Amino acid sequence: MSIASPAIELISWNVNGLRACRKKGFDEFIRERNPDVVCLQEVKLNPTCIPEDDFGYPFRRYHLADKPGYSGTAVFAKEEPLSVSIDIPGDESHSGEGRIITCEFDGFHLVNTYVPNSKGDLSRLSYRHQSWDPALRSHLIELHKTKPVILCGDLNVAHMEIDLANPRTNRMNAGFTDEERDGISKLLQDGFLDTFRHFHPDAADAYSWWSYRAGARARNVGWRLDYFVTSEDLAPSLREAFILPEIHGSDHCPVGIQITRG
Repeated sequence: MSIASPAIELISWNVNGLRACRKKGFDEFIRERNPDVVCLQEVKLNPTCIPEDDFGYPFRRYHLADKPGYSGTAVFAKEEPLSVSIDIPGDESHSGEGRIITCEFDGFHLVNTYVPNSKGDLSRLSYRHQSWDPALRSHLIELHKTKPVILCGDLNVAHMEIDLANPRTNRMNAGFTDEERDGISKLLQDGFLDTFRHFHPDAADAYSWWSYRAGARARNVGWRLDYFVTSEDLAPSLREAFILPEIHGSDHCPVGIQITRG
């Protein structure tokens, strides 16, 4: 899959349990939208219940957590990657939770990730800020030495105040702490761009996650937690970045980008 090829579409979706999402329209969405690459987070599968369905994709790769039914990621693609790796190569401290799949294609590296949640009591904030975020950033920078990079997934952070409905009341809550926001800020400072804000810098009320409580989705009281972040050298190839809030099936909705020929 080359950047020099015709336009391709990549979709990322935290499905909050693939089996549950399939009962709520996942298969129909994939069939009708027909993206070139699909990246999933929180598939919550056990090794014994990985779907036999290929969803129309010759390449399928699941990376499951050691704990059954927890976390987990997956990548489906119309073309076979040149190489595939899981977790962060050379760093075993972040393995076991099925959080990263890296696929190398002709024109770019694709990193699908489900970033750890800091938890309501912020008990994992230190791990995330001091260990996970720097390790992921280093992984992306290392990959970029050979090819442009696309990072996608549930990054579990609303970067700016515009990225959540109630920034004032959520100050220092998980997903909007200074430390979590600093993690994505540092990545952007290192030569990466938030594709949605690249195209829609002032778009308000644009969210990808809503609590199941108090009718939050119906009232659009949400957070933008799901991203496509690319190295800046891909900017000329980007055609669009989008959020699909009309697609249900999870507490998150799909997000995506389209890349045209260079």
